[in-house]
Amino acid sequence: MKIYRLLTEDDTSAFCHKVSEALSKGWELHGNPTYAFDASNGVMRCGQAVTKEIEGDYSPEMKLGQQ
Repeated sequence: MKIYRLLTEDDTSAFCHKVSEALSKGWELHGNPTYAFDASNGVMRCGQAVTKEIEGDYSPEMKLGQQ
């Protein structure tokens, strides 16, 4: 089964670390990264979708970051 996550973070090195950590745990990049202005907080934000093949069935209760 394939699972999906959208990683988001302010435009700092924290975003790159978040994506790098996911990649080191077997997640794969899915599509292009996004970059947008968050007007409510006055910052630029980044996003990157990632996917991963896992054993078992999907459940809405699963903690995707722990897969």
